[in-house]
Amino acid sequence: MTRTVEDEHGYDVVVIGAGPVGENVVDRVRAGGLTAAIVESELIGGECSYWACMPSKALLRPAIARSDARKVAGLRESVYGPLDAMEVFTHRDDVVGHWKDDGQIDWLDSIGVRVLRGHGRLLGPRRVEVTSPEGERHVLTARHAVVVCTGTRALLPELPGLPGAHPWTSREATSADRVPERLVVVGGGVVGVEMATAWQALGAKVTLLVRGGGLLPRMEPFLGEHVAAALVTRGADIRTGAAVSAVVRDGGTGPVTVVLEGGDHVEGDEVLFATGRRPRTEDIGLETVGLTPGSWLDVDDSLRVTGTDWLYAVGDVNHRALMTHQGKYQARIAGAAIAARAHGDDSLDAGRWGAHAATADHAAVPQVVFSDPEAASVGLTLAEAERAGHRVRAVDLDMRQVAGADLYAQGYRGHARMVVDLEREVVLGAAFVGPGIGELLHSATVAVVGEVPIARLWHAVPAYPTLSEAWLRLLEAYRG
Repeated sequence: MTRTVEDEHGYDVVVIGAGPVGENVVDRVRAGGLTAAIVESELIGGECSYWACMPSKALLRPAIARSDARKVAGLRESVYGPLDAMEVFTHRDDVVGHWKDDGQIDWLDSIGVRVLRGHGRLLGPRRVEVTSPEGERHVLTARHAVVVCTGTRALLPELPGLPGAHPWTSREATSADRVPERLVVVGGGVVGVEMATAWQALGAKVTLLVRGGGLLPRMEPFLGEHVAAALVTRGADIRTGAAVSAVVRDGGTGPVTVVLEGGDHVEGDEVLFATGRRPRTEDIGLETVGLTPGSWLDVDDSLRVTGTDWLYAVGDVNHRALMTHQGKYQARIAGAAIAARAHGDDSLDAGRWGAHAATADHAAVPQVVFSDPEAASVGLTLAEAERAGHRVRAVDLDMRQVAGADLYAQGYRGHARMVVDLEREVVLGAAFVGPGIGELLHSATVAVVGEVPIARLWHAVPAYPTLSEAWLRLLEAYRG
C-alpha cells in the first residue's frame, strides 16, 4: 500500500526540477535567508550537465581543436590522423561524471537544501506532491513560492514509422558510445549543426536534412552559410528544402530509411531528429491551479507566472530564451525576487525591480554555436531590428582584415557584423563566424546590454594582434 507522508513544517520555497536553473534558484533563496526543498525525477544537475551542454562540448572540443591545428604552420602535418573515438567518449564520460550526481547532492546538502528524488506535481496553490521511485508520497507545503524548473524535452514530429525506428534525440546523440558509419541529421538548428560537426569529425558520413533554406535560421544568414560551406568541404551532404514524410526501420534495428516529400529517400545507420523542444509540463499538476498541462508558462520579468502571486517558472519552461546561461540568469533574478517579497519588499510590485527583472531575455541574449567554424550572436539581427522599426545600419567585416585572424589560423575565413541604431548610435546586435570567434561574444554583449555609445566604444582599445581587433575594424568601417 502506498504511504503518504505529509510535511509537518513546510518550506519557504519548493523547487520542482534540479537542473542548473533549479540549483541556482535554491542557492539564491538560501542566500536570502529562506528555507528550500528541491525535487528531481532524474539526475541532480539536469539536461545540461548530462545530455546537452557538457557532453556535446566534450564531443566537439577535439573536432574543433584538430581543425584549428590543421590551419597552423608547422603543426598541421601532425594532426591529419583520425580522432580516437574511444578516447573522446572516455573524456565525455568523465565530464558528465559517468552520469552520477553525488557531487551535486553534496553541494545541495552543504547549503542546507532538502533534496527529494521522485516525480513532483502541484496539488493546488503552494502544495507539491512528490512520488518517490519506491512509490512513497510526500506532500510539501511552500510558505512563499513554488518554482517550476522542469525544462524541456526533445520534440519529435508525428511521422509514419518514426516511433518504431528508435531515432536519436539530443540525448542519444550526446551519450552514444559508438560511431555510426552513416548518420542522418534532421534539422538545421543549433543541435543539428553541432551534432553534425561532432559526429562527422568522429568518422560518420553525415547527411543533414533541412526543411528550410539554410542552417541556423534564427541568426544572421551569413553565419549558417559559412558553417554549411565548411561542413560540405569536409564531406557532409546538406539538403535544403528537404521535408521528411516517413521513417522506415525494420524491427527497429539495422539501417534506417528516411523518406522525403516528393519520394526521394536517404539511408543511414542512425537518424537524429533535432526538430525542436517542448516543455516538460504535461504531468506536473498544472490543472490543479487553473493552467493547461503541457503548455509553456507565461511569466513577468521577475519570472512569476501570470495571474499568480506564488508560482514561478524559470528557464526553458517559460520559453523566453532556451539556453542554460539565460536560465541560470533568470534563476538568480527569481531567487532574489522571491527573497525580497518574502521579506516584505513591496517595491517589487511597484515596478522598481532593478536586479529583480530579467530584462536581458528581451533583446540581449548571447549564443555561441560550437560548430566548425564557431558562430556567435547577441541582440537583434538586421532583419529583426528593421521589423522592430529601428533606423539601423549593418556594418560588415571580412575577418581576414584582422591581423590576429591570420595568426590564429592560416587561410582564416570568417565574418563579423554589428547592427547600429542610427538614432542613438548604439549597438543593437552583433554576429560573428569563424574559428575561435565565440570569445568575442561577451564584449559584444556588454556593448549591447550597456547601450554603450559608439563614441565611447572608439576608446575601448583592443589588444594587438588579437581577434578582438575586429571591433576596431568595425568601428572604422562605421565612421568611414
